[in-house]
Amino acid sequence: MYDPKSSKAEEFICHEEILETLAFAESKKQDKEYIDSIITKAEQCKGLTHREALVLLDCELAEENERIFALAKRIKQEIYGNRIVMFAPLYLSNYCVNGCLYCPYHYKNKHIPRKKLTQEEIRAEVIALQDMGHKRLALEMGEDPVNNPIEYMLESIKTIYSIKHKNGAIRRVNVNIAATTVENYRKLKDAGIGTYILFQETYNKKEYERLHPTGPKHDYAWHTEAMDRAMDGGIDDVGCGVLYGLGTYRYDFVGQLMHAEHLEAAKGVGPHTISVPRIRPADDIDAKDFPDALSDDIFEKLVAVLRIAVPYTGIIISTRESRKARERVLAVGVSQISGGSRTSVGGYTTEERHDETAQFDISDTRTLDEVVNWLLKLGYIPSFCTACYREGRTGDRFMQLAKNGQIANCCLPNALMTLKEYLEDYAATETQTLGEDVIRKEVENIKSEKVRSIAKEYLKELHDGKRDFRF
Repeated sequence: MYDPKSSKAEEFICHEEILETLAFAESKKQDKEYIDSIITKAEQCKGLTHREALVLLDCELAEENERIFALAKRIKQEIYGNRIVMFAPLYLSNYCVNGCLYCPYHYKNKHIPRKKLTQEEIRAEVIALQDMGHKRLALEMGEDPVNNPIEYMLESIKTIYSIKHKNGAIRRVNVNIAATTVENYRKLKDAGIGTYILFQETYNKKEYERLHPTGPKHDYAWHTEAMDRAMDGGIDDVGCGVLYGLGTYRYDFVGQLMHAEHLEAAKGVGPHTISVPRIRPADDIDAKDFPDALSDDIFEKLVAVLRIAVPYTGIIISTRESRKARERVLAVGVSQISGGSRTSVGGYTTEERHDETAQFDISDTRTLDEVVNWLLKLGYIPSFCTACYREGRTGDRFMQLAKNGQIANCCLPNALMTLKEYLEDYAATETQTLGEDVIRKEVENIKSEKVRSIAKEYLKELHDGKRDFRF
């Protein structure tokens, strides 16, 4: 029985409800009157149910599809403006005891060298990231209780936050590790993490168990209920994700939204972020073995409908995607992207951009400065801001501010401040010129005279070398 408030995974991600939703959307995909009513509802920026969202995703009417894309762009602009939050992944260890069929870290893979960073190696990686200009990291490691215990992650977080190099500082550490206990989530919270991230991979229980034949990740309920335990452990911000292409995208799209609805119903706040990676080739992994891979057109529409369905949730896209694919989805919903990424253990301090410890192949191989330059030319504001996390604007407190429109008074000025910091400390000459022009124009567009005045004051202080890392 479907129950979004239930603590049991098979009740809040109910297989029968998903099948009924798939059939319902199939029956409504050419129902103009019904589709128009959903779009009208969505225009209020209050979100959609999983059934309504799938109807829009399945819609086959050209005129209504144009309205869907136009609405996604409008919602993205109204809530997020031109801001795009920047981050980078940092891989700590590729030791893993799981047997996931789509990941080269699976324990049977004997081609891949196993590597775990020491604290000194982590320090070197972090300094390399700081020298690029990064302020926000997502920590990644395989599941291995012996080689990667929770104590190793906690020590690594402490090391990362302690490093101040030149004008660099990592101000927010997000963590993407395997499902764990409430006690361990409390420890992560006490360590000062930002968002706890865990990808479901696929919500189809039968497919999930087939794709995870061995190891602790095989337990569907333990994995799917991890976000509940994380929030019980005091972590306000959680990030969900599907690896699109493992299963049928319609099933997983519905499951992803049902998970968001569950967290809202059971915990009072939905996911802070939703990630939308697609299956990519990697060592010992051939993407051709996964026939459900999404086309770019379907992928773009999926992101657009996600933006409409969960308007106040950040949508993340990584360097798995090409420059062209990233540009398409930025316009219709994505609000966070990585730049200058490495997906290998120790990848930021090696000469080779990719090595044999990489988790997946990168499509967008540009440097962070090249990505920032590109975003500026597209009219976006690359943001390195982490102020909400450090000021306690997380969980339901963030969502309340976002939903009443007040968060914009924080986000735009802070985005401009952190862009200014980046331009002063790290940018190439062309990027600096582009960024200064963008900042001047955006400051004058700040509606509040008080906020505009404060922004100008801080920008001048930054330019004059009076640094105050508060953004």
